Amino acid sequence: MKKKIVIGIDVGGSTTKIVGFHTEDGVRTLIDPLFVRATDPITSVYGAFGKFTDINGLALSDIEKVMITGVGSTCITSGIYSLPCETLPEFRCIGLGGLYLSKLNQAIIVSMGTGTALVYAQKEKEPVYLGGTGVGGGTLMGLSKKMLGMDTVDHIEELAKTGDLHNIDLKINDISRQDIIPGFADRMTASNFGNISDLATKNDIALGIINMVFETVGMVSIFAARNYGLQDIVLTGNLTRVMQAAEVFEALNQMFDMHFIIPKHSQFGTVIGAALAGCE
Repeated sequence: MKKKIVIGIDVGGSTTKIVGFHTEDGVRTLIDPLFVRATDPITSVYGAFGKFTDINGLALSDIEKVMITGVGSTCITSGIYSLPCETLPEFRCIGLGGLYLSKLNQAIIVSMGTGTALVYAQKEKEPVYLGGTGVGGGTLMGLSKKMLGMDTVDHIEELAKTGDLHNIDLKINDISRQDIIPGFADRMTASNFGNISDLATKNDIALGIINMVFETVGMVSIFAARNYGLQDIVLTGNLTRVMQAAEVFEALNQMFDMHFIIPKHSQFGTVIGAALAGCE
């Protein structure tokens, strides 16, 4: 039986992610995803497509169809190299990709990009968009540029490695003798940047910004999960690759008895969902 290959493409403003699934004899296999950067969405799409097919030795005749999602998807109006193309709502792709990566039957799926979107996903049902928050990667980059004079994520991460949140955040034990959640008074934030010291270093500030973004996303996600009686929250999107993410979300797991999950290929959750939709 000839291999059936479905390509998924997530088109951002200047970054495009691409992935594929090939199905042979009823077995579906993920082709490792990749991303490219370019100055405009169309250049980015064709650059990603060309690189992906070259790396994986794919001919156009191998590809059954292309599934496109993302904010820049409307820029693709005439298909890609005459291949059948279908545009998908981003929130559906977020849900499908999150469940696939986590191997769960239902969960809150969080997509952390420039902003943050939340989706309730249940196997074999249409994902439900729950809303989100404008706090996300754009917040991290904007505040870091203004406060630290840098806008490269790798540099911000490195700076934050030796930061101390006690020079930035107001903790529960700074204002109350009552331990709201036993054992966590020294770690639980009362106010992000509410205790910033005159002696705070750039390292402290970098960590404070990262922590504020992740705690905001985390708490919004917890509220959504509780509304559905769930503990499983799957984190996807580029921000999941920030090295401090695992520590912040593990602390929230312990404090609020939740289960934040950062799966393998988490940054490609949406594009994986797009390709999966084409395999149905």
